[in-house]
Amino acid sequence: MYPSFAMPLHIIVRLFASHREAAGTGSVEVRLEQGATAADAFARARDVHPELPADTNNVAFAVNREFARPDTQLAEGDEVAVLPPVAGG
Repeated sequence: MYPSFAMPLHIIVRLFASHREAAGTGSVEVRLEQGATAADAFARARDVHPELPADTNNVAFAVNREFARPDTQLAEGDEVAVLPPVAGG
């Protein structure tokens, strides 16, 4: 559990394309510890929806609609979009 001085972060993880289909939903609300990252948010979403892929090497992240690195630290109320790879011609 969280120490009393460290309030958890409430984060919305947005899912698209194959991730959305796998999870059966377009968003997941997760709680994370202070200092958590975009990659941590997706990992927590995977805890709720284990059908999501574990490999994040080919996904892109956006935090509050700005592309972000997986190690971007989050703040209370942030929205993390996880964008799976897209193929096509």
